[in-house]
Amino acid sequence: MFKGATAASNTLMIIASGSSIPVAKVAVAAPGGTLWEQFYPIEDLTVTQRAIDNYQNLGLTNIMVTVDQQASYYERDELDRHFGGRVGGAGGGFGAGDGGGAAAPTGAARYRVTGRRLWYSWQYIDALRKMVKGKMLIKGILDPEDAKLAIEHGADAITVSNHGGRSMDYGPSTLEVLPEIVAAVNDRIPVLFDSGIRRGADIFKALALGASGVQIGRAARWGLAAFGTAGAQRVIEIL
Repeated sequence: MFKGATAASNTLMIIASGSSIPVAKVAVAAPGGTLWEQFYPIEDLTVTQRAIDNYQNLGLTNIMVTVDQQASYYERDELDRHFGGRVGGAGGGFGAGDGGGAAAPTGAARYRVTGRRLWYSWQYIDALRKMVKGKMLIKGILDPEDAKLAIEHGADAITVSNHGGRSMDYGPSTLEVLPEIVAAVNDRIPVLFDSGIRRGADIFKALALGASGVQIGRAARWGLAAFGTAGAQRVIEIL
């Protein structure tokens, strides 16, 4: 992917922290390319510092911290594929504590939200800002007030994103909230846009509504899956 992005007019690539290929290996794959790092907050600041230092020592000094995806529950997809909750009791189904499985969930877990990310705070962003030597982007902004706070807490840019619309049912579409976020930012920092870019017309709409640029997720992966490096390059060139 990095080779394809670099070949397509040196398009910036932001590598996922959960990449299946080690960052160190990707970083040297395309000399002259531009590679940034995506980062999920880690509550332990010592571990956070270690991770950020590792990325920066590899030359990835610009960090995009993801603050969306507070919930990860793919109910619609699971039901469409006839997956879903565990079977319990004689009648099966989605119930908990019905005599056939684990105890019923409590607290936030009742709403299919784990505690893994519910601790996020602006104080953490302040601490992270001090660790990042280059630019710090905040991805996952869907509200103009959060956009203003992101600027106050040191963000060099934000990404209006709902994680591809795949992690929280009934979240707003990024396109509908983009204009009010652009207005709130008022040209102080770049406003990037993602979640649903599939064709050039999508990019045109985002730019027309005030985005500084867009991020591409799945579309480039489809090209990579079909034709490898050349496929990823061609998809980006078409867009």
